[in-house]
Amino acid sequence: MTLLDPPPVKPQKSRAMAFTVAAVTLAAIVTLWFVFRYYPEKRAAERFFDALAAGNINLAYQLWNPGPSYTMKDFVADWGPEGYYGPVKSYEILKTSSPHGANAVDVRVAVSPFSPVPDASDPEKSRKTKVVSVWVVMSDKSLSFPP
Repeated sequence: MTLLDPPPVKPQKSRAMAFTVAAVTLAAIVTLWFVFRYYPEKRAAERFFDALAAGNINLAYQLWNPGPSYTMKDFVADWGPEGYYGPVKSYEILKTSSPHGANAVDVRVAVSPFSPVPDASDPEKSRKTKVVSVWVVMSDKSLSFPP
């Protein structure tokens, strides 16, 4: 190579490869963010419903983190064995979402008095399954009914 020879031409393959790797990495990051963005709130709801399914009403009441106006008697009337949503023997989290500008995550859960949650092909048992929305506050993971 002499002083007047042009520099060797680099193949464009490496540049295309760099853009491809960057695009795949960005797509993976966005996908992971969408999959795990409500994971802590979903996990708080799972702990609550696990306690209910195990029959541990006191732990479930603690996890609910109620205000002074929602007494244990009210909680048992809603979630206890004879309550409106009870008995909870199994559950399935259907959807998690956060309304725009809200400080809580709406967790939609199917609760069933049967274990495991019956599928739609069993109409006798599946008609007793109730879908309930529970709000999980992002800051302290307390649970409540939506407004």
